[in-house]
Amino acid sequence: MTNTPRLYERATATAAPFDALWDISGGRTFFCGPLYYNANHQHGAPVFLAGLYGKFRLKVAGSDWLSCRTAVIPAGVWHELDVGGDPVAVFYIEPTIAGTEALLPLIRDTRPVNGALVGNGGEINFMRELYEDRYHPNWSGQPLVDLLDFSKRRSQADRLDPRISQIVEFLFAQGDDLTSVLTLAANVGLSASRLQHLFSQQIGVPFRRYRSWNRMRQAIQEVIKGQNFTTAAHATGFSDSAHFSHEFRKTFGAAPTVGLHNLARLQP
Repeated sequence: MTNTPRLYERATATAAPFDALWDISGGRTFFCGPLYYNANHQHGAPVFLAGLYGKFRLKVAGSDWLSCRTAVIPAGVWHELDVGGDPVAVFYIEPTIAGTEALLPLIRDTRPVNGALVGNGGEINFMRELYEDRYHPNWSGQPLVDLLDFSKRRSQADRLDPRISQIVEFLFAQGDDLTSVLTLAANVGLSASRLQHLFSQQIGVPFRRYRSWNRMRQAIQEVIKGQNFTTAAHATGFSDSAHFSHEFRKTFGAAPTVGLHNLARLQP
């Protein structure tokens, strides 16, 4: 294998078309579908990645391109993906549920790479079965709940500072009403500067970055319920669809049309 990236290469014209499966429920976000090239980006929550039918290429900030079958990437770690049009599973968990440690039991045959963990095995068959069952009328995200509960029991996850947990839960429950940092900090007995320091330390990204991630997650939820980009953008605090698209690229490294079209599952 060479170190030359396969950037933007699409699947062959004869390949079967893939579509996207989304499930956003509680404190998890699950995507399965084809990806091509996702430019350098970082998430506001830790993520587990799995190539459903083969390896994908990953570049973590400061590393060379490498080939792997699975990866766990903590919040705030910059990375690029080069998948070539094949379907990949992307599974995020919010700090209201657990931290990066809860994803570690999902990956095997691992090695650390600049803050991320890459592997050649893990819960691949489980993710593939969920994707291949996406048209079943009784499709449910309950297996993801069971898997995450199992992983949490096996992990040694640290608990969040209760003040940070309270703020994250507020943002999550309220849909982020843009309450000021000063007000949020005062509500939990912290100064704004102390809140932002502690937040970055515990969550892995600055408060402002997590707030943007939280709003993006809500906008995606609106789209997969059937709203167009403009309506979803306005409903979640973006000025218009262009603003939403710009922030989506910053968050995922690709245009929203890559993952938010031809949906197999609409999750309320």
